[in-house]
Order: sequence, then C-alpha cells, then structure tokens
Amino acid sequence: MKMQTLFLGFLGTGTSAKPLFTASVLAALSGIIIIRYLGMETLFMLSFATAVIALFEVNKYIAKHPDSDCEEITIDDAAGMWMSMMITLSTAATLTLPYGMWIGLMTALGAFVLFQQWKPSTIGWMHRTLRGGWGIVLSSLLSGIAGGLLGAVVLMGLNRVL
Repeated sequence: MKMQTLFLGFLGTGTSAKPLFTASVLAALSGIIIIRYLGMETLFMLSFATAVIALFEVNKYIAKHPDSDCEEITIDDAAGMWMSMMITLSTAATLTLPYGMWIGLMTALGAFVLFQQWKPSTIGWMHRTLRGGWGIVLSSLLSGIAGGLLGAVVLMGLNRVL
C-alpha cells in the first residue's frame, strides 16, 4: 500500500464496508490516546496539520483518479472527528456530570457521524460546490465543529437535568 493511499484512507479504514464509521471510531480511539498522553493542544495541532496536508493530497489523488467518487478518502473524517472530540470533551471537563467524558465521547462520535452523513445547510453546500480537497476537507471540518457544538449542548443539558 502506498503512503498516499495509507494517509488518505486513514490507515486502511477507507477500504472497510462502512468507511465513515470505521474512520470515526479509529479517530476517536487515537484521539483518546493523544489527549491522555500528549494533551488537547497536540490533538488540535495534529487535526490542523492533517487537514492542511489532506487538502493538497486529496487534490493530487483526484488528479490521478478523476472518475473516483472519493469514498475511500477518510482522513478528512478523522480530522473532523478530532474537532468534534475537542469541543465536546473540553465542555465535559468543566461539568460535574458522572461519566461525562465517556458520554461526551459517544455524543461527539454520534453527532459527527450525523452531520457528516446528513450534510445540512453550509456543510452540504461546501461539499457540493467547492472542488477537490477544499470541498471534502472543509465540509468534514465543519461537520466536526457542528457535531462538537451539538455534543456540548447535549452535555450541558444532561448536566442540568441530572
């Protein structure tokens, strides 16, 4: 497997039966490890660097494979999931909710996958209108931000109720 394929397919998740879900779960697991041992700042820089590199690599891939539907590209899903995790888990750390971090992680995962599949409003517009890596990567990052905000709202609501 070439390095570009390994990177764009986020360690092979692009070839699975459900690439979005598989990549999101692997991103969540790797994100937990990164946050635990290296900190939230490192995860932020990793997601930022991954997104910037993915912009260029996706464009190169599309130039080589113009008839591809890009379903095998999942590195954008990893960067988006990390954004969702950072927002949701930062909120969970400030609350007194029992098992708040685990609930936050599951909420971040579910909300990100929801927005990435549904692609409402600006997310869908970006994905359809912007060409190449811009549409693919930016729509995933925006899905991650929207998923993180939804996860934060759900956690704050649970904290208020429980």
